[in-house]
Amino acid sequence: MRLRVVSARNEIPNLNPNEKTIHMAFRASNVDFLNLMQRCPRMRMIQVPPSYHKTMSNAIQVFLEMQGIELLQGDVWGHRKDLDEYFTVDDTTTEEIRSLAASGVSMDDVTNQMQKKARIGSDLIKYIAKTKMTA
Repeated sequence: MRLRVVSARNEIPNLNPNEKTIHMAFRASNVDFLNLMQRCPRMRMIQVPPSYHKTMSNAIQVFLEMQGIELLQGDVWGHRKDLDEYFTVDDTTTEEIRSLAASGVSMDDVTNQMQKKARIGSDLIKYIAKTKMTA
């Protein structure tokens, strides 16, 4: 699974319209989210750092929900944008999350176990567990 890391609002017009998962590494305004949705109509998930999530307006959160776009909290630890514009969750990690979830392990146990192992956020782990997306 790959998340496109967007670190500035001037990157939004240059995004691939087929992007489905995005991490916003800057404090985006409502207009930035609307521009992002126009540029990437197939988007299914946006991840924002927890500190940015606290300052987001309720209106844009409701609008994203109405559009079927999930808003997650989380960081991309250790990612360097100058090396790669995508943050990648390994296929083995993705499969392990899905198999743990399918085997009946509670979601809290899955997140606790995988957070330590893969260094990804709990919201992203839950998103991976419930989606069948392979990208």
